Amino acid sequence: MKPFSRLLLLSVLLAACGKTPVPAPEPDPDPEPTPTPTALVKGADISWVTEMESKGYKFYNAAGQERECTALMKELGMNAIRLRVWVNPQGGWNGKADVVAKARRAKALGLKLLIDFHYSDTWADPGHQSVPAAWAGKDAAGMAAAVKTHTQEVLQALKAEGADVAWVQVGNETTQGMLWNSGKVNGQSAGEFVRYFHAGREAVKAVYPDAKVILHLDNGWKMSTLDWFLGLMKTAALDYDILGLSLYPSYWEGGAYPDWTTKVKQFVANLPTLNSYGKPVMLVEFGMPASQPDKAKAALQYLIDNTRDYSSFFLGIFYWEPESEHGRNNYDYGAFAGGKPTAALDPFAK
Repeated sequence: MKPFSRLLLLSVLLAACGKTPVPAPEPDPDPEPTPTPTALVKGADISWVTEMESKGYKFYNAAGQERECTALMKELGMNAIRLRVWVNPQGGWNGKADVVAKARRAKALGLKLLIDFHYSDTWADPGHQSVPAAWAGKDAAGMAAAVKTHTQEVLQALKAEGADVAWVQVGNETTQGMLWNSGKVNGQSAGEFVRYFHAGREAVKAVYPDAKVILHLDNGWKMSTLDWFLGLMKTAALDYDILGLSLYPSYWEGGAYPDWTTKVKQFVANLPTLNSYGKPVMLVEFGMPASQPDKAKAALQYLIDNTRDYSSFFLGIFYWEPESEHGRNNYDYGAFAGGKPTAALDPFAK
């Protein structure tokens, strides 16, 4: 039977049965958007870079071609840079002008920024939270005002440069609080920490309303300490957007570097419990022995592979000062050798 005859017969049969072809459904005029996975933040804290450059140090890619360090981080697959801020540091390194200069490079490369306020003239961590010299003797109200003013001034300088500040840490590794002794956290006492933190948060939102405020704690593998601190802050109604953690799983102890797997696996196992506090999680500091690049690569790859199931709340990873080397700035947990990146950073390129 010819095609035309078939069509004619089909039409007759449909008419005889009183049926007509069903029309195609009209497209939905307002369809629900298809959700897209959030891209993993892959970054590095390279706050040492300008000081290292001042000493004549240069950086190279694996092929031996000289690169500016920020551009090299992007070449290695990173999409964000973290920069620390000190109040009145010796030599000006990590002070406002130095931070703006480094942020200018990140902006030119389209890299997002995480700004890490230490609220000190030097390093702040669980063992050191020294009040800046210019703030000494202030009462709690005066200290909170100083936090707010300092935070605003630095962020306003970054905004004037058009820097893409996506995240801001109010304090660095504040598991024991900050601005000791008044801001010390101990036992069931939060001291003035909440007041100081909220002063910083208020300043962030005034300058960069969309930036996420990070609460930063150390030892992301140690759930007992994290539970204590987060529980205390929940009771105190601390207002933050993201929980930031540090993880150094193979820190020198007992004359050797311990196996990295125990603490890395514990960190991953902690994520569902951390998520119960209702905040996204970011690994804002990660580091491994520079002398063990293959183990560092394996540890970083394990983290990336085993946090995929938590992509709804695990946001990303920042390697801490990968460009540093013991021979250049006496730091043993970077990811460079002879000015070139080691295999430690390879997982970021995927």
